[in-house]
Amino acid sequence: MEKITIKSLFELHFVSSPGFSPDGSMIAFIVQQGNYQANSYAGDLWIFEPDSGQVRRLTRRGDVKSYFWTNKNTLLFPAKKKTGNETAFYEIDPAGGEALAAFTLPFPVGKLEQMEDGRYLVLARWQNGGPKSENCEVIEEAPFWSNGQSFTYGIRSRLFLFDPASEEKKRLLPLTGEWFDISTYRRRGDMLLISGMEWREHRYNWNEVRLYNWKTGDMRILIEKDSIRTGDTLEFLSDEEALITVSDNKRYGWSQYPEFYNLNLKTAKLTPVASWEYAVGVNSVNSDAKLGGGRLDKMTGGTYWFVSTIGDESGLCRLKTDGTVEQMVEFGCAVDGFDVYGDHVVECKMSGPAPAELYYDGKQVTDFNGKWLKNHRLSIPEPVCYTGTDGVEIHGWVLPPTDVAERDPLRRYPAILHIHGGPRTVFGPVYHHEMQLWANAGYFVFFCNPRGSDGRGNEFGDIREKYGTVEYQNLMEFTDEVLRRYPMIDQTRVGVTGGSYGGFMTNWIIGHTNRFAAAVSQRSISSWLTMEYTSDIGYIFNKRHHNTYTRENPEKLWDCSPLKYADRCVTPTLFIHADEDMRCWMVEGLSMFSALKLHGCPARMCLFHGESHELSRSGKPRNRSRRMKEILKWMNHYLKGEEFDEETGKD
Repeated sequence: MEKITIKSLFELHFVSSPGFSPDGSMIAFIVQQGNYQANSYAGDLWIFEPDSGQVRRLTRRGDVKSYFWTNKNTLLFPAKKKTGNETAFYEIDPAGGEALAAFTLPFPVGKLEQMEDGRYLVLARWQNGGPKSENCEVIEEAPFWSNGQSFTYGIRSRLFLFDPASEEKKRLLPLTGEWFDISTYRRRGDMLLISGMEWREHRYNWNEVRLYNWKTGDMRILIEKDSIRTGDTLEFLSDEEALITVSDNKRYGWSQYPEFYNLNLKTAKLTPVASWEYAVGVNSVNSDAKLGGGRLDKMTGGTYWFVSTIGDESGLCRLKTDGTVEQMVEFGCAVDGFDVYGDHVVECKMSGPAPAELYYDGKQVTDFNGKWLKNHRLSIPEPVCYTGTDGVEIHGWVLPPTDVAERDPLRRYPAILHIHGGPRTVFGPVYHHEMQLWANAGYFVFFCNPRGSDGRGNEFGDIREKYGTVEYQNLMEFTDEVLRRYPMIDQTRVGVTGGSYGGFMTNWIIGHTNRFAAAVSQRSISSWLTMEYTSDIGYIFNKRHHNTYTRENPEKLWDCSPLKYADRCVTPTLFIHADEDMRCWMVEGLSMFSALKLHGCPARMCLFHGESHELSRSGKPRNRSRRMKEILKWMNHYLKGEEFDEETGKD
């Protein structure tokens, strides 16, 4: 059996985006793999045929990351950009033949939908105004950037009607205005339901919902912007009704999950359909071993299918016409994408400690990672549930070192506490590469879902105005419980790490306890005051989570900012950040790093160029590798006493 190493990540195959052909005879999906030498990810189209059970590769270009079915059961996929922001599409027939150039659109395309007459609805990123200057970034609106997209001034998500058979100048017809920004749309004949908002200078909090006839141009606003919080669900039920998720935010504020309502398209009246205290159309189970997207909800045959995280797993649920919700969430699984055709369901899901594969009607039909799994030493997650002093049950797991069974039980091992992001996400028993890496390197790894996590309802997930209190207590008590149950862990050699919200909590921990011998704070938050004015979501985050703005109560925000307590820190801390992370901008990591340095605490900062908030999940292979090396080197030095190797960055 081989040990799992950093570069083992690039031996894995990442399966994603399953979708039935219009006639239901085929299922297309994407398979990607990291290439360390090329410092990129190669992706290709594959086909599964349910009748024969055959799985076959369709493309070999290595540049396919998404696709769209046409009405004639062929596939369109965008390849590398032709020039600038143009998107070049190729078409391929799954029955055989080479991919041929189809058409090019003059903007980045997010979604294509072919209508019955052969024309396409195109959801695209539209740049208002003239060309950008190479040496000056003009900013006149807030938010002014978006994680993964850099500066966004003047950019709106717009809907177009595209006719590939028309003359060049008549091919594109805009269906929404220049400044209307679309979040979601659905079509029924000539009618479009659109969720989004028109905005200039400053974006509003909550979307409006419009009903639009794209042939006549008639438009009605059914829900005014900022009047009520709408979720991502937006589906036609008939010509007169739609299904929508809505929250009044009265009980739990922004922490309150939107619930199902019928929206009357004539009167705009909302009628409750079903109460639901979980996220809709969301897989919030954390893993760094998945890549690519997939459908997370679908209306078909009067039944609304959606992915939801319930407990520590995510899976399919369906809302029936009688208002009942059927849960099909499986223990130890996480569904990343699905599709439905008739009575058949295809899922891309992680099951237990294994990367995602394709499942058809519940049966696994691909095995891209089976051989790899058999040849590598995996640590199997052991559940640790406990009830804290607040009376709330907390779910967690421990990954033992992979050599623990071969060693003297009297030996003492180092350990790492891993804290998830969000906070409205979860850890589960699915495959997580870097945690398997640490277990293979001789560490006990433990992780849990404290208060504020997803999957346990409104009350459990509500930590508004409680950051650094109840969930901090959960994490410390969980650490106590793990140390009690696993006496092989050396209590003097325990480290802590986490990213995003987990980075905030790591920063908070090192300012409130000295129990950890080392820490790694990743893409973190150190001050809510700076976060409000620099993060792409900062303009709404503080009000939603702390019930105030900096201009209203700076003392309150400062009191729950880790930077305030940085002078107490004695824990050697490594900071990992990226200079294009617009969610938690690098000022957060740099501020905390400087504060520790100025107070004599050992600290190191690794700032990765050209990466976003997604560095650990979809960053360039070499940067992901370097990041894992830096973390392991830091932990090895302070938890194992190994010499600090300054040559880590060399390939």
